Amino acid sequence: MQKSIFLALVFLLVFGCSGDNGLEIPEISETPEEESNNPDENGDTVTIVTPCENGMAGVYPCNGYDLIGSIGLNNLGAESANDSWGWTDSTTGKEYAIIGLDNGTAFVDISDEGNLIYLGKLNTATEASPWHDIKVYKDHAFIVSEARGHGMQVFDLTKLRNVSNPPTTFDADARYAFFGNAHNIVINEETGFAYVVGTARDDAFRGGAHFVNIQDPKNPIPAGGYAENGYSHDAQVVTYDGPDTDYTGKEIYIGANEDVVIIADVTDKENPKNISSVIYPNIEYTHQGWFTEDQRYFILGDELDEVEKGFQSRTLFFDFSDLDNPILHTTYLGTTSAIDHNGYVKGDEYFLANYTAGVRVLDISGVANKTIIESGFFDTYPNSNNARFSGVWSVYPYFESGKIVVSDIDSGLFIIRKSN
Repeated sequence: MQKSIFLALVFLLVFGCSGDNGLEIPEISETPEEESNNPDENGDTVTIVTPCENGMAGVYPCNGYDLIGSIGLNNLGAESANDSWGWTDSTTGKEYAIIGLDNGTAFVDISDEGNLIYLGKLNTATEASPWHDIKVYKDHAFIVSEARGHGMQVFDLTKLRNVSNPPTTFDADARYAFFGNAHNIVINEETGFAYVVGTARDDAFRGGAHFVNIQDPKNPIPAGGYAENGYSHDAQVVTYDGPDTDYTGKEIYIGANEDVVIIADVTDKENPKNISSVIYPNIEYTHQGWFTEDQRYFILGDELDEVEKGFQSRTLFFDFSDLDNPILHTTYLGTTSAIDHNGYVKGDEYFLANYTAGVRVLDISGVANKTIIESGFFDTYPNSNNARFSGVWSVYPYFESGKIVVSDIDSGLFIIRKSN
C-alpha cells in the first residue's frame, strides 16, 4: 500500500476528517496496547523533586537529569498533551511552562521547584484536536491548531502574574482568522514576524507559509506568504548570521516539507525567493529541524523512517555553510528504535523529543568531525522504546535556570533539569 494512502486511512479511522493537516499520526503499531504509562493510572500525578540515582528518578529511567515536578492529564483537565514552550517574565523573573492539550493550552508556574502551580487554561478556539502548537513573542503566546477554523489565538502572558485562585479559564486577547487549521507556527523574534505552516493545502499558499506581522502582538496583520514549495510541516526562520556571507542579515526560512528540506529568502515579504533544496536517503516524512547556534549545520528528524525502515532513532545533520548548495554532512543513529519528533539546540547540546524513549540529549560539540554522542536522557515513557506514537511530543530547554519543559502525550507535563 502506498504510504500516503496508508497514513490517510490511519488518520481517518482514528480521528475522522478534522482538517487538511500534516501527518503527525497517532499510534499505528500492530502490537497489543501496552499498560498505561502514567504511574498514577488516573492521570492525577503531581510529583516533587526526584533525583536521578542509579539510572532511575522514581519510576522513570534517566541518565544525568533529575525530575523537578510533573502534573498529570487529569489535573490539567485533558485527555492528551502535545506541544510545549516556555516564558520567562522579565519583570518578576518567574518561569512558566506552556503546554498544548487536546482541548486547549495550559499555563503552569514552575518557579517553585517541586511545587508546580497549574494556573489555568485557554480553551481551544473551536473544537478539540490532538495538535496544538505554541510560540512566544513580546510576552504573548501565539497558538495554532489543526482544529477546524481555529486560526491563531493571541494570549497576553502577563495575566499569569495575578491569578488569585487557580486554576482559572482564560480568554484570548486576540484571534487571527485569515487561515483555519494550521499545523505549526514559528516566530522570528528579531523581526516580529510569525510564519504559520501546515494550513489547508488548497489555500492561498498551498499549505506553505502564511506571513503574519506580530510586532503589535494584539493586532496581527497579514503580510503575504510563500507557496513555491508547497506544504510545510514545520519550519525555522532566522535572521541569518552564518558562514554564507551572501545572505548575512537576510531572513532565511528553512522548511521541512514532507519529502524535501527547502531554503528560502523571505526578507522581502512581497517577493520571497527560493534559494535551494536538499533531499537525503530513505526519505519517509521530513518532519522538523533546527540550526546549530553558528548556523552552519541544520539538524533534521524524519518522523516515519523508524516505522517504515526499521532504523534506530535517526537524526540527520546537513552542512548549510553554502545555502545555495546544502549537503548531508552525517547521520546519527540513536540507542533505541523510538521515533524522533521535535528537537531544539541550546549551546552544544541537541534536545530531542524522542516519543517512547523520552528526551534524549546529544552532545553536538564534535559535529564538524561527525562525532555525535548521547550525553543524557530522561524517559517519561518507561514501558518501552518501541516505534510508536506515544510519549514525549516536545521539549523546551531555554530557561536560564536550566529547567526543561517536557510534554508527554499520555502523561502530561514534566519539568526536568540536569543533575548537579
